[in-house]
Amino acid sequence: MNMEAFVLGCGGMMPLPYRHLTSVLLRREGDLFLFDGGEGTQVSLKRLNLKWKKINAIFVSHTHADHVTGLPGILMLSSQVDRDEPLYIYGPPKIAEYIETSRKVLDMYINYPIIVQEITAPCLCYEGDGFYIRAFPLKHTKTCVGYTLEELDRPGEFNPEKARELQVPCGPLWSKLQSGEIVEASDGSLVHPEQVMGSRRSGRKFSYVTDTQYLPSIANEVKGSDLLICEGMFTEEFEDQAAEKKHMTSKQAATIAKDANVDKMALIHYSPRYTDSELKLLLSEAQTVFPKTMLTKDRMIFDIPFKD
Repeated sequence: MNMEAFVLGCGGMMPLPYRHLTSVLLRREGDLFLFDGGEGTQVSLKRLNLKWKKINAIFVSHTHADHVTGLPGILMLSSQVDRDEPLYIYGPPKIAEYIETSRKVLDMYINYPIIVQEITAPCLCYEGDGFYIRAFPLKHTKTCVGYTLEELDRPGEFNPEKARELQVPCGPLWSKLQSGEIVEASDGSLVHPEQVMGSRRSGRKFSYVTDTQYLPSIANEVKGSDLLICEGMFTEEFEDQAAEKKHMTSKQAATIAKDANVDKMALIHYSPRYTDSELKLLLSEAQTVFPKTMLTKDRMIFDIPFKD
């Protein structure tokens, strides 16, 4: 089962000719989840040839303009295609007002259900087949939340050789063992699933954190993530400015990644003061704390494989 993260935009505050505003699309098999929708989101969706009309749900961190101004266009475009499934939108207070006001002012033609749910973090805001998405509190100049998508543990691998040794014939009985049922072998003995199944295997975890001052509690929320996409807006030179605006330096983001023991971290939401060539300053400072730090760029794709 594939899981991929598509960076649709990596910039903060204002769009640049070479850097759209922050937005990430996560694809897990047939499910598509959009995290924030800054200006330019539609452009990257089109350039990556992603089936944006299939987006199941949108998760908004907060209602500052650089994270939501791309949403009205997505809502309107979705009415130009055959869509019957509802679109769910989750976010902190004011997201419902923003969506409703945009629909009225722009006189949107919407021919599918839009279900907006305002959330108070921490909370479990979305559940799917074998996974869930959880929101947790951040600290910004207005209410802001981070998100994690976490898969449930998977069953261990089935051992056909062991099943044959225990005289369980190939067929429906093997399926029952894999489903956790006790079966009767050819010799009349009972065979338990744990006799033919390996240890349970961990699922994957994706975390999205942006627009927050440094909080030690974030590490607990994103602990063990296979991929953490995290704001690293400033270098240490502007730590005071970051604190004043309730943002993070790349080194603070790296501290979270290290404390959370994540597999890898990708920085996002760069200040427009940095040109693309200057982003290496953010990267080098972060890597002094967490070497497995990377920079995101618009339309970059991250594969998130199983660990075992």
